[in-house]
Amino acid sequence: MSSGPVADAYRLLVEAVDALEAAAGAGAVDADLLAVLPLCRGVQRRLDRISVAAASRLDRRGTFAERGYRNPTAAVMDLLGCDRGDARRITCAAEHVHPRTGLDGAELPEALPATAERFAAGAIGLEHVHVIAAVLNSGAARRIDPARLAGAERTIAEHACLYTPNELRTWATRLVEALDQDGPEPDDHPTPQVNELTITANRSGSGGRLSGRFDDAALFEAITTAVDALAAPRDGLDQRSPAERQAEALADVCSHALQHAPLPETGGRRPVISVLITLKDLQDRARAAVLDVAGAVTPESLRMLACDAGIVPVVMNGAGQPLDVGRIRRTIPDGLRRAVTARDRGCAHPGCDRPPSWCEIHHVIPWEHGGETTLGNLVMLCKMHHRQIHHADWLVRIRDGLPEFVPPRWIDPQQRPRRQPALVDVA
Repeated sequence: MSSGPVADAYRLLVEAVDALEAAAGAGAVDADLLAVLPLCRGVQRRLDRISVAAASRLDRRGTFAERGYRNPTAAVMDLLGCDRGDARRITCAAEHVHPRTGLDGAELPEALPATAERFAAGAIGLEHVHVIAAVLNSGAARRIDPARLAGAERTIAEHACLYTPNELRTWATRLVEALDQDGPEPDDHPTPQVNELTITANRSGSGGRLSGRFDDAALFEAITTAVDALAAPRDGLDQRSPAERQAEALADVCSHALQHAPLPETGGRRPVISVLITLKDLQDRARAAVLDVAGAVTPESLRMLACDAGIVPVVMNGAGQPLDVGRIRRTIPDGLRRAVTARDRGCAHPGCDRPPSWCEIHHVIPWEHGGETTLGNLVMLCKMHHRQIHHADWLVRIRDGLPEFVPPRWIDPQQRPRRQPALVDVA
């Protein structure tokens, strides 16, 4: 950003911010410091408005799509280096408080005109817009007559100036439910069954959580029967709670299935537990190790796994690099796939948390251009980022044995390499 109107405006903005920071320094009086907080919020809202307008124009022009992005949220995530929730607030506002383009190419007015007016005035922020859009896109709101819904939007936008986002969500939801007096139409069909299981790894890198719901009585009976069979107290001295016994019983059932059941392949390979051990820990007789998904494992658990499960040890050096087990062929052999998984632990693109079972292996230097099928030329990517690497201007390479990604200049003019956060060694 060396020249042009945006660069000139940015230099003036930096000067103004520097002046404000100096004025709010240690020598400022209390009255000035108290005034700084709402002032900064107002400036932030104006900056948010500029960001939202830019995102809206880029999306309408097809700029994001031309650069390989299927949706603007993913582009904003990469451009700003932010989480999906923050990016979604920007793109949600762009969709609702700026003009839209119809299927015939004609310009349509804002989806939420009253909200757009107050957002433009700085009376409400991004989170308010996100709340209003969510409430007015609910099932109850879609059953309200369009004219009454437009009136509700005006009323909600007025109250948004007075309420916090959480307060607004509660109040607006009650208003919409009151307007939807008839509720959903009676449904003579039986309620569809919901059978779902959510598996979430802890952010700490060790263990995780399971939560599920099974409306199908047969499925629930199969699970409870298997768990109950192994959840009984071992003896009169067993101090485990019922919840602890059931948790260990479920793990026992899964371990038995890994060893004996004819399970299908996942990600192109049979499901086998991989244990990552650093060379130093191996020399110190395995004080610690890391599993593919569940993270750090204690020596006691590791010894138990070694007795009862199919184990593939992967020895890592001090830089976190597994041994190269490459083969000179395009198809990724099972041993090499394990090595890539051990190094990348899922999609290697910075900010992505897709696990290995959802990922594919990508040749950094394409096979048809002489790239070898070796660890130093492979990286694990989810489908979305795999497509992005092939069709956008991102560059992936292996540096110091680990993958790093170079963004295109339109995202970062300096093209500073990005990586997934490194594992923290607390030893």
